[in-house]
Amino acid sequence: MRGPADGHSAVGGLVLDTERRAGRSQALVLLLASCLPVLGSVLLAPVLPAIQAFASTPGASVLAPIVLTAPALMIGLTAPFAGRVVERTGRKRLLVFGLVAYGIFGTAPLWLPTLELVVASRVLVGVAEAAIMTCCTTLLADYFHGEQRQRYFGLQTVCTTVAATLFFALGGLLGNQGWRTPFWLYAASLPLALMAVRYLWEPAERQERAGRVALAWRLLAAPIGVTLVGGLVFYTLIVELPYVLGGVGVESSATIGMISALASLATAAGAFLFTPLAHRGPGVTVTLAFLLSGIGLAVLALAPNTPLVIVGAAVTGLGNGLLLPSLVTWALGRLTFAQRPRASGMWTAALFIGQFVCPLVVLALSAAISGLSSALLAIGALSFLLAVVTRAVRSTDAKPVLADG
Repeated sequence: MRGPADGHSAVGGLVLDTERRAGRSQALVLLLASCLPVLGSVLLAPVLPAIQAFASTPGASVLAPIVLTAPALMIGLTAPFAGRVVERTGRKRLLVFGLVAYGIFGTAPLWLPTLELVVASRVLVGVAEAAIMTCCTTLLADYFHGEQRQRYFGLQTVCTTVAATLFFALGGLLGNQGWRTPFWLYAASLPLALMAVRYLWEPAERQERAGRVALAWRLLAAPIGVTLVGGLVFYTLIVELPYVLGGVGVESSATIGMISALASLATAAGAFLFTPLAHRGPGVTVTLAFLLSGIGLAVLALAPNTPLVIVGAAVTGLGNGLLLPSLVTWALGRLTFAQRPRASGMWTAALFIGQFVCPLVVLALSAAISGLSSALLAIGALSFLLAVVTRAVRSTDAKPVLADG
């Protein structure tokens, strides 16, 4: 093994690169790459009706929405496996592979002749997104520490939130040129792959300790479980805000888009709020996030007019923006280098499964308890309950501890 004199040292059974220090270039690549799964989930929403032009395809009315939702489902199903692949192949290598695959499969619908093949390509996009999200989150935790890590986790939410707003608008504009045109934007991952090759490096060259490192389940169980439900709470605003606005008489697409953009800005503001609060630990940040989201959802459920809907959306967005960096910091904050890939994959899976089931849960609640307002109140109450549950959690800003299995 090479010694410290040649720029490497052994820490916890790992050979680490001690000469390189991550900075803005590495953060920029990882933050931009983190936006790609958002592109997959919102870019195509404006062109879904046009995709249903495959009217002659059996089940087209079912397959067309799956074009939008398949990537999120695949992230939820495959992200834990991506974490295991990271252990074998390394962070950087899998990220570059995921970015290239994303560009290839993402642009494939530009020339695919059938709706079934388009859906298949979207499934493969979801697998690539699982690799990208797992590697980006893991590398942010590897490269940065303490306040820097907290700041970049907050910026990760800011970037993805702003990207969602921009991609939704771009999808609508490009969709005017035909439903296939927005798929060109998936090629953006290819220059990002080149940037990853140029600016990123593998934090650890190899593991000296034989065998798989055990996960610290006593540290992971609570944040993963809360993230699963937190994904549902987070996505409720995104999915249901247009329906709430319709319920108070707002029919203009432009007005709905503007109010949705305001909610996105509130989410970005909540993510910025995380950094000054992070030192208080998840007992404060996660609790406050769920309280704000719960209050906002209750206001949305009971709002009789558009101004109050805007207030409810803003408060919910503020809580949502604080929620994601709080949850990922809670999940990864006390794990060792070797534990982070699988833990990051599991956290990503929990978040996206929660988001995927959100519309189904809202529909089921609406049918069971008399309408959308009651469903939103129920999810708001669930958010309050999660705030109570997480209040007892201590700060995880302490140094990493070894897993005990």
